[in-house]
Amino acid sequence: MEEKGIEYIKGLIPNRYPLLLVDRVLEGGDDWVKVLKNVTINEPFFVGHFPADAVMPGCLILEGMAQAAGVLAARLEASGGIGYLVGVDRARFRKPVRPGDQLIYEAKLVKARRGFYQVEAVAVVRGERVAEAAISLAIPGERERCQDQ
Repeated sequence: MEEKGIEYIKGLIPNRYPLLLVDRVLEGGDDWVKVLKNVTINEPFFVGHFPADAVMPGCLILEGMAQAAGVLAARLEASGGIGYLVGVDRARFRKPVRPGDQLIYEAKLVKARRGFYQVEAVAVVRGERVAEAAISLAIPGERERCQDQ
C-alpha cells in the first residue's frame, strides 16, 4: 500500500478535530498498517498537560493507537460502518511523548470475526517504543445498526 494523506484517513474513520490523532498512513499490508502523528505544541491538550512540562496524555496516545487500529479495520471491513473501541488490554506507557515528536503507530491484526477486530498496537518515537496495547474494535453490521435506532 502506498502512502495516503488525511483525506484518505477521514474517509475511513469518523474522528475529526480535535480528536483526529493520525495524520498520514505511511504503509500497510493485508493485516497491518503504519500511520504517523506529528505532535506539535499547538495541540489543544498541551494547554493543561502540563503547562510547565508539555507531555502528551497517555489516554490520547492510546486513542491514537485505537485510531490506527480503526484505519486497519476499516480497510478490511466491507460494511463501511463506524468502528467502536470495545476493549484495551496490556496497555503500557514507556516514555513521554513531547511536542516535536513524530509518533509512528503500528497496528497488526491478531483476529477478525464478523465485525470484531483484535489488534496489537505499538507507538514508536525515533525508533523507540513509547507505548503498546492490545486493542479490540467492533464495527456493527447493518442489522445491529438498525436495532440501535
